[in-house]
Order: sequence, then structure tokens, then C-alpha cells
Amino acid sequence: MQIEETSLPGVLHILPKVFGDARGFFVETYQFDRYAKAGVALPFVQDNLSRSRHGVLRGLHLQNPNAQGKLVSVVDGTVLDVAVDVRVGSPHFGAHVAVELDATRMNQLWVPPGFAHGFVVLSEFATFSYKCTDRYAPEHEVGVAWDDPAIGIDWRVAAPSLSEKDLKLPKLADIPHDKLVRYEAP
Repeated sequence: MQIEETSLPGVLHILPKVFGDARGFFVETYQFDRYAKAGVALPFVQDNLSRSRHGVLRGLHLQNPNAQGKLVSVVDGTVLDVAVDVRVGSPHFGAHVAVELDATRMNQLWVPPGFAHGFVVLSEFATFSYKCTDRYAPEHEVGVAWDDPAIGIDWRVAAPSLSEKDLKLPKLADIPHDKLVRYEAP
């Protein structure tokens, strides 16, 4: 597997080895020791799958408390996956990275706890997989507006489809800091 550091410290782009031939393919999507050596050492306690059509945008979401680290990938299709550093006191506060994830490369993104996360579907459909380091706790969910101009994400979709909940999310500057995770220097 190949690990690429992104412009946000702690956010990793992971490219597992995919072994394929005329019969199909095999890929190891997670192995604790290898991922721990790369810096992904938190235990995973919940797995999720979502399926969405082209243009569906989910996010930007996080939890506090019960901050979730997420190892995300695409089982079918292609998405633009985004992580935003919203940790209060971080030198990268408000910065984001965007990585195209697809089922051909089976690449993954590690989004550490405290980062807001979202994605938009670029293919006709996409099945998206999340491995989470904490359980989903809706009472602790926080969200950031997908189109916050201070963050400036190019989602590459002209008119994304969002849930009612995601359409009402506030800009990052309007979220009280006690609702966000506090940055802890490494």
C-alpha cells in the first residue's frame, strides 16, 4: 500500500495494492498493523455504507463530543471526498483537502477525528464506505455549510442535491467554538 500525506497534517490518502486479472480483483482494504504504522491506529467501532446518485452531496459533518475518525472509500463509482480542518486553534483551521476516490483504484482517505467531512458523487451512482472510530451520536452532530465561501471548496458539480438538514447548516464562522473539537498539537 502507498500512503500519501495531504496538505492537511494527519489527513492521509491511501492507495492499497489491487490485484486483478480477467476473473476480477482482490484488495486488502484494512489490516491493523499496516495502518497503525501509517498513523491510523484508532480502533474502528462502526462501519457504514451509503448509495447515492450523481450530484448528491453529503456533508460537511462531524461530531463533538464522540469525534469520529473515518477511513472512507468507494465500493462502486467515483466521488470527490473532502476533509476540512475545523479544530479550534489549529494552524490549518478552515483549510480543506479534496481527493477523488473511485472503485477502480480502491483508494481511501483517512479523516482524523475533529475534521468535517463530506463528499459529492461524480459518477452515475456511488456506493460509499465509512469505517468510523466512534459510534454515530446524532445528539452530538455538528455541520458546516457545504458552500461556505471562507472554505472555498470546488465541488465540481454545478447544482448538487442536498438533504434538507444539510441545506440549513451554518457557515464555519457562525458555529460556536465550544461545539467544535479543540486542536491538540502533536
